[in-house]
Amino acid sequence: MDVFDAIKKRRSIRKYKNTEIEAEKVEKILESARLAPSAANRQEWKFLVVEDPQTRKKLVEAANNQKFIAEAPMTIVACSTESERVMPCDQYAYTVDLSIAVSFMILEATEIGLGTCWLGAYDEGKVKEILKIPEDIRVPAMFTVGYADENPAPRPRNDIDNIICRETYQ
Repeated sequence: MDVFDAIKKRRSIRKYKNTEIEAEKVEKILESARLAPSAANRQEWKFLVVEDPQTRKKLVEAANNQKFIAEAPMTIVACSTESERVMPCDQYAYTVDLSIAVSFMILEATEIGLGTCWLGAYDEGKVKEILKIPEDIRVPAMFTVGYADENPAPRPRNDIDNIICRETYQ
């Protein structure tokens, strides 16, 4: 599968098989994060791999009771080790850097036959408390990983002409 095929195939999976993920697949996903670009190549991040069923259950409560988090065999939590730096474009570097790294990991997971769901509905403070993440560390993203037990249809997308401008914003 090439990258474009992975982009087309990727779905938000909310139902997982009770199947352990092979160690080599986990390592490929994590290596994808390590290889991801970051502003000035600072790599100011850590990725927590959460596999313990009790901890995943606690994360359900921190994530608006999304029960599938406990069903997925793994959740990866993206953490910024430096959250104050602003790039010249006036954006916080950590949100951009970790979005790139998580996207790389999710596409790699898709390529190797795993399903994922990028989580945006969670209480960062509760996640930090559960995982003993220091107060000064930000958690801009987390996602579930596992073998999909569903095959959702593609979601509708805007027509390309509605989202692309050439030369100037229109």
